[in-house]
Amino acid sequence: MFLRHLEPRTGRTTAEVVKFALWPIAIMTVLHRVLIKAVNGFRTDDFAPVYRAALAFLNHRPVYTANFNWVDPHYLYPPSGTLLIAPIALIDPERSRWLFILVNAAAVIIAGYLMLKMFNLALDSIAAPILLFAMFASETVTNTLVFTNINGLVLLGEVAFMYLLLRKKDAWSGVALGLTFAVKPVLWPLLLLPLVSKQWKVFVTALGIPLILTAIAWPLSADPMDFVRRTAPYLAESRDYFNSAIVGNGAYYGLPDLLVLGLRALFGVMVLVSLWLLYRYYRDDQLFFVTTASGVLLTASFLLGSLGQMYYSMMMFPLLMSVVLRNSVMRNWPAWLAVYGFMSYDSWLSVRWPAAGRAAEYMKTTLGWSLLLIVIFAVLLGRYLIAKRENRLDGGIDPAFLIEERTKVAVG
Repeated sequence: MFLRHLEPRTGRTTAEVVKFALWPIAIMTVLHRVLIKAVNGFRTDDFAPVYRAALAFLNHRPVYTANFNWVDPHYLYPPSGTLLIAPIALIDPERSRWLFILVNAAAVIIAGYLMLKMFNLALDSIAAPILLFAMFASETVTNTLVFTNINGLVLLGEVAFMYLLLRKKDAWSGVALGLTFAVKPVLWPLLLLPLVSKQWKVFVTALGIPLILTAIAWPLSADPMDFVRRTAPYLAESRDYFNSAIVGNGAYYGLPDLLVLGLRALFGVMVLVSLWLLYRYYRDDQLFFVTTASGVLLTASFLLGSLGQMYYSMMMFPLLMSVVLRNSVMRNWPAWLAVYGFMSYDSWLSVRWPAAGRAAEYMKTTLGWSLLLIVIFAVLLGRYLIAKRENRLDGGIDPAFLIEERTKVAVG
């Protein structure tokens, strides 16, 4: 029986051979990241303060007691998030951590499945094992599992939001987004998507759910006002460690404030131009618009905001997946050089060249996010200028060969 799988009786295409070769590699990568890397842990532990906070909440003890003078992971979730994560403290810390790892890994896999469906790709397509391997080989998924934080569930909320938004299931789309807001409002820029498409029901549930959960959690918490007095101001600050935002690296390297402000303004202009071009010429191409605009919005929030950590890059998976679209802005090598910067698990710390290696290691995420925004801006602006020169702006700014193909299909 086993030998029959080594030499199949029927011929297979190259794509089929590659697909069958990739599945065991992808599956073993998942198992390695979950059972070995994540269970072993490394360097920092995002789960410990969350578990302590959940245990304190269940016992009606103060939750917001972190000393922000230390660089150890702090508990930063609002009361609504504390309410949602409280059940993790019903079992012992070790088994709770293992369960949290499994839940986040499952969330990443489900998010990948929804992305395949979103792009009309089947599980038996070559895209499925490529996506699974790429996700779990990345720094963002690996360290989310190793550090044991909630980003996998946030990714699932993001993808579910997009999937349901594209299918006009507005209220449920808002539910997916609202649950992430209740714990970690990192996806707040995505509210621009239903705003421009006038899908107002999204806002009812997206904003209503965290408000309702906060109303429930507030009287159950021993110190809810300390989140407002102590934690919220800390969240608004820019720190100079574990921060790949422009302000974070600017503070770490001692750059002049005016230079940091100028860089943020420059990239801010590029982001606004990119978003305007997407809205003006692509809002009716909904899958392209939602995945591309979400990538621009989230990358901008990480790069230009007060805090951007490398593993936030997980939220850009829908943008990267858009490479399968014929008009994708990701179909060029500079875009994937950028992706290497913020997705690769490679460490550039060097024993032989310590200063250069440290700079490459600390700057690779910032440079990757920056290059991605530059590439998207350049692709969209280039398309606009070419279409304007050729007097075809009324037909959109997609490359001429794509417009010709669509015309032939429509006529045929």
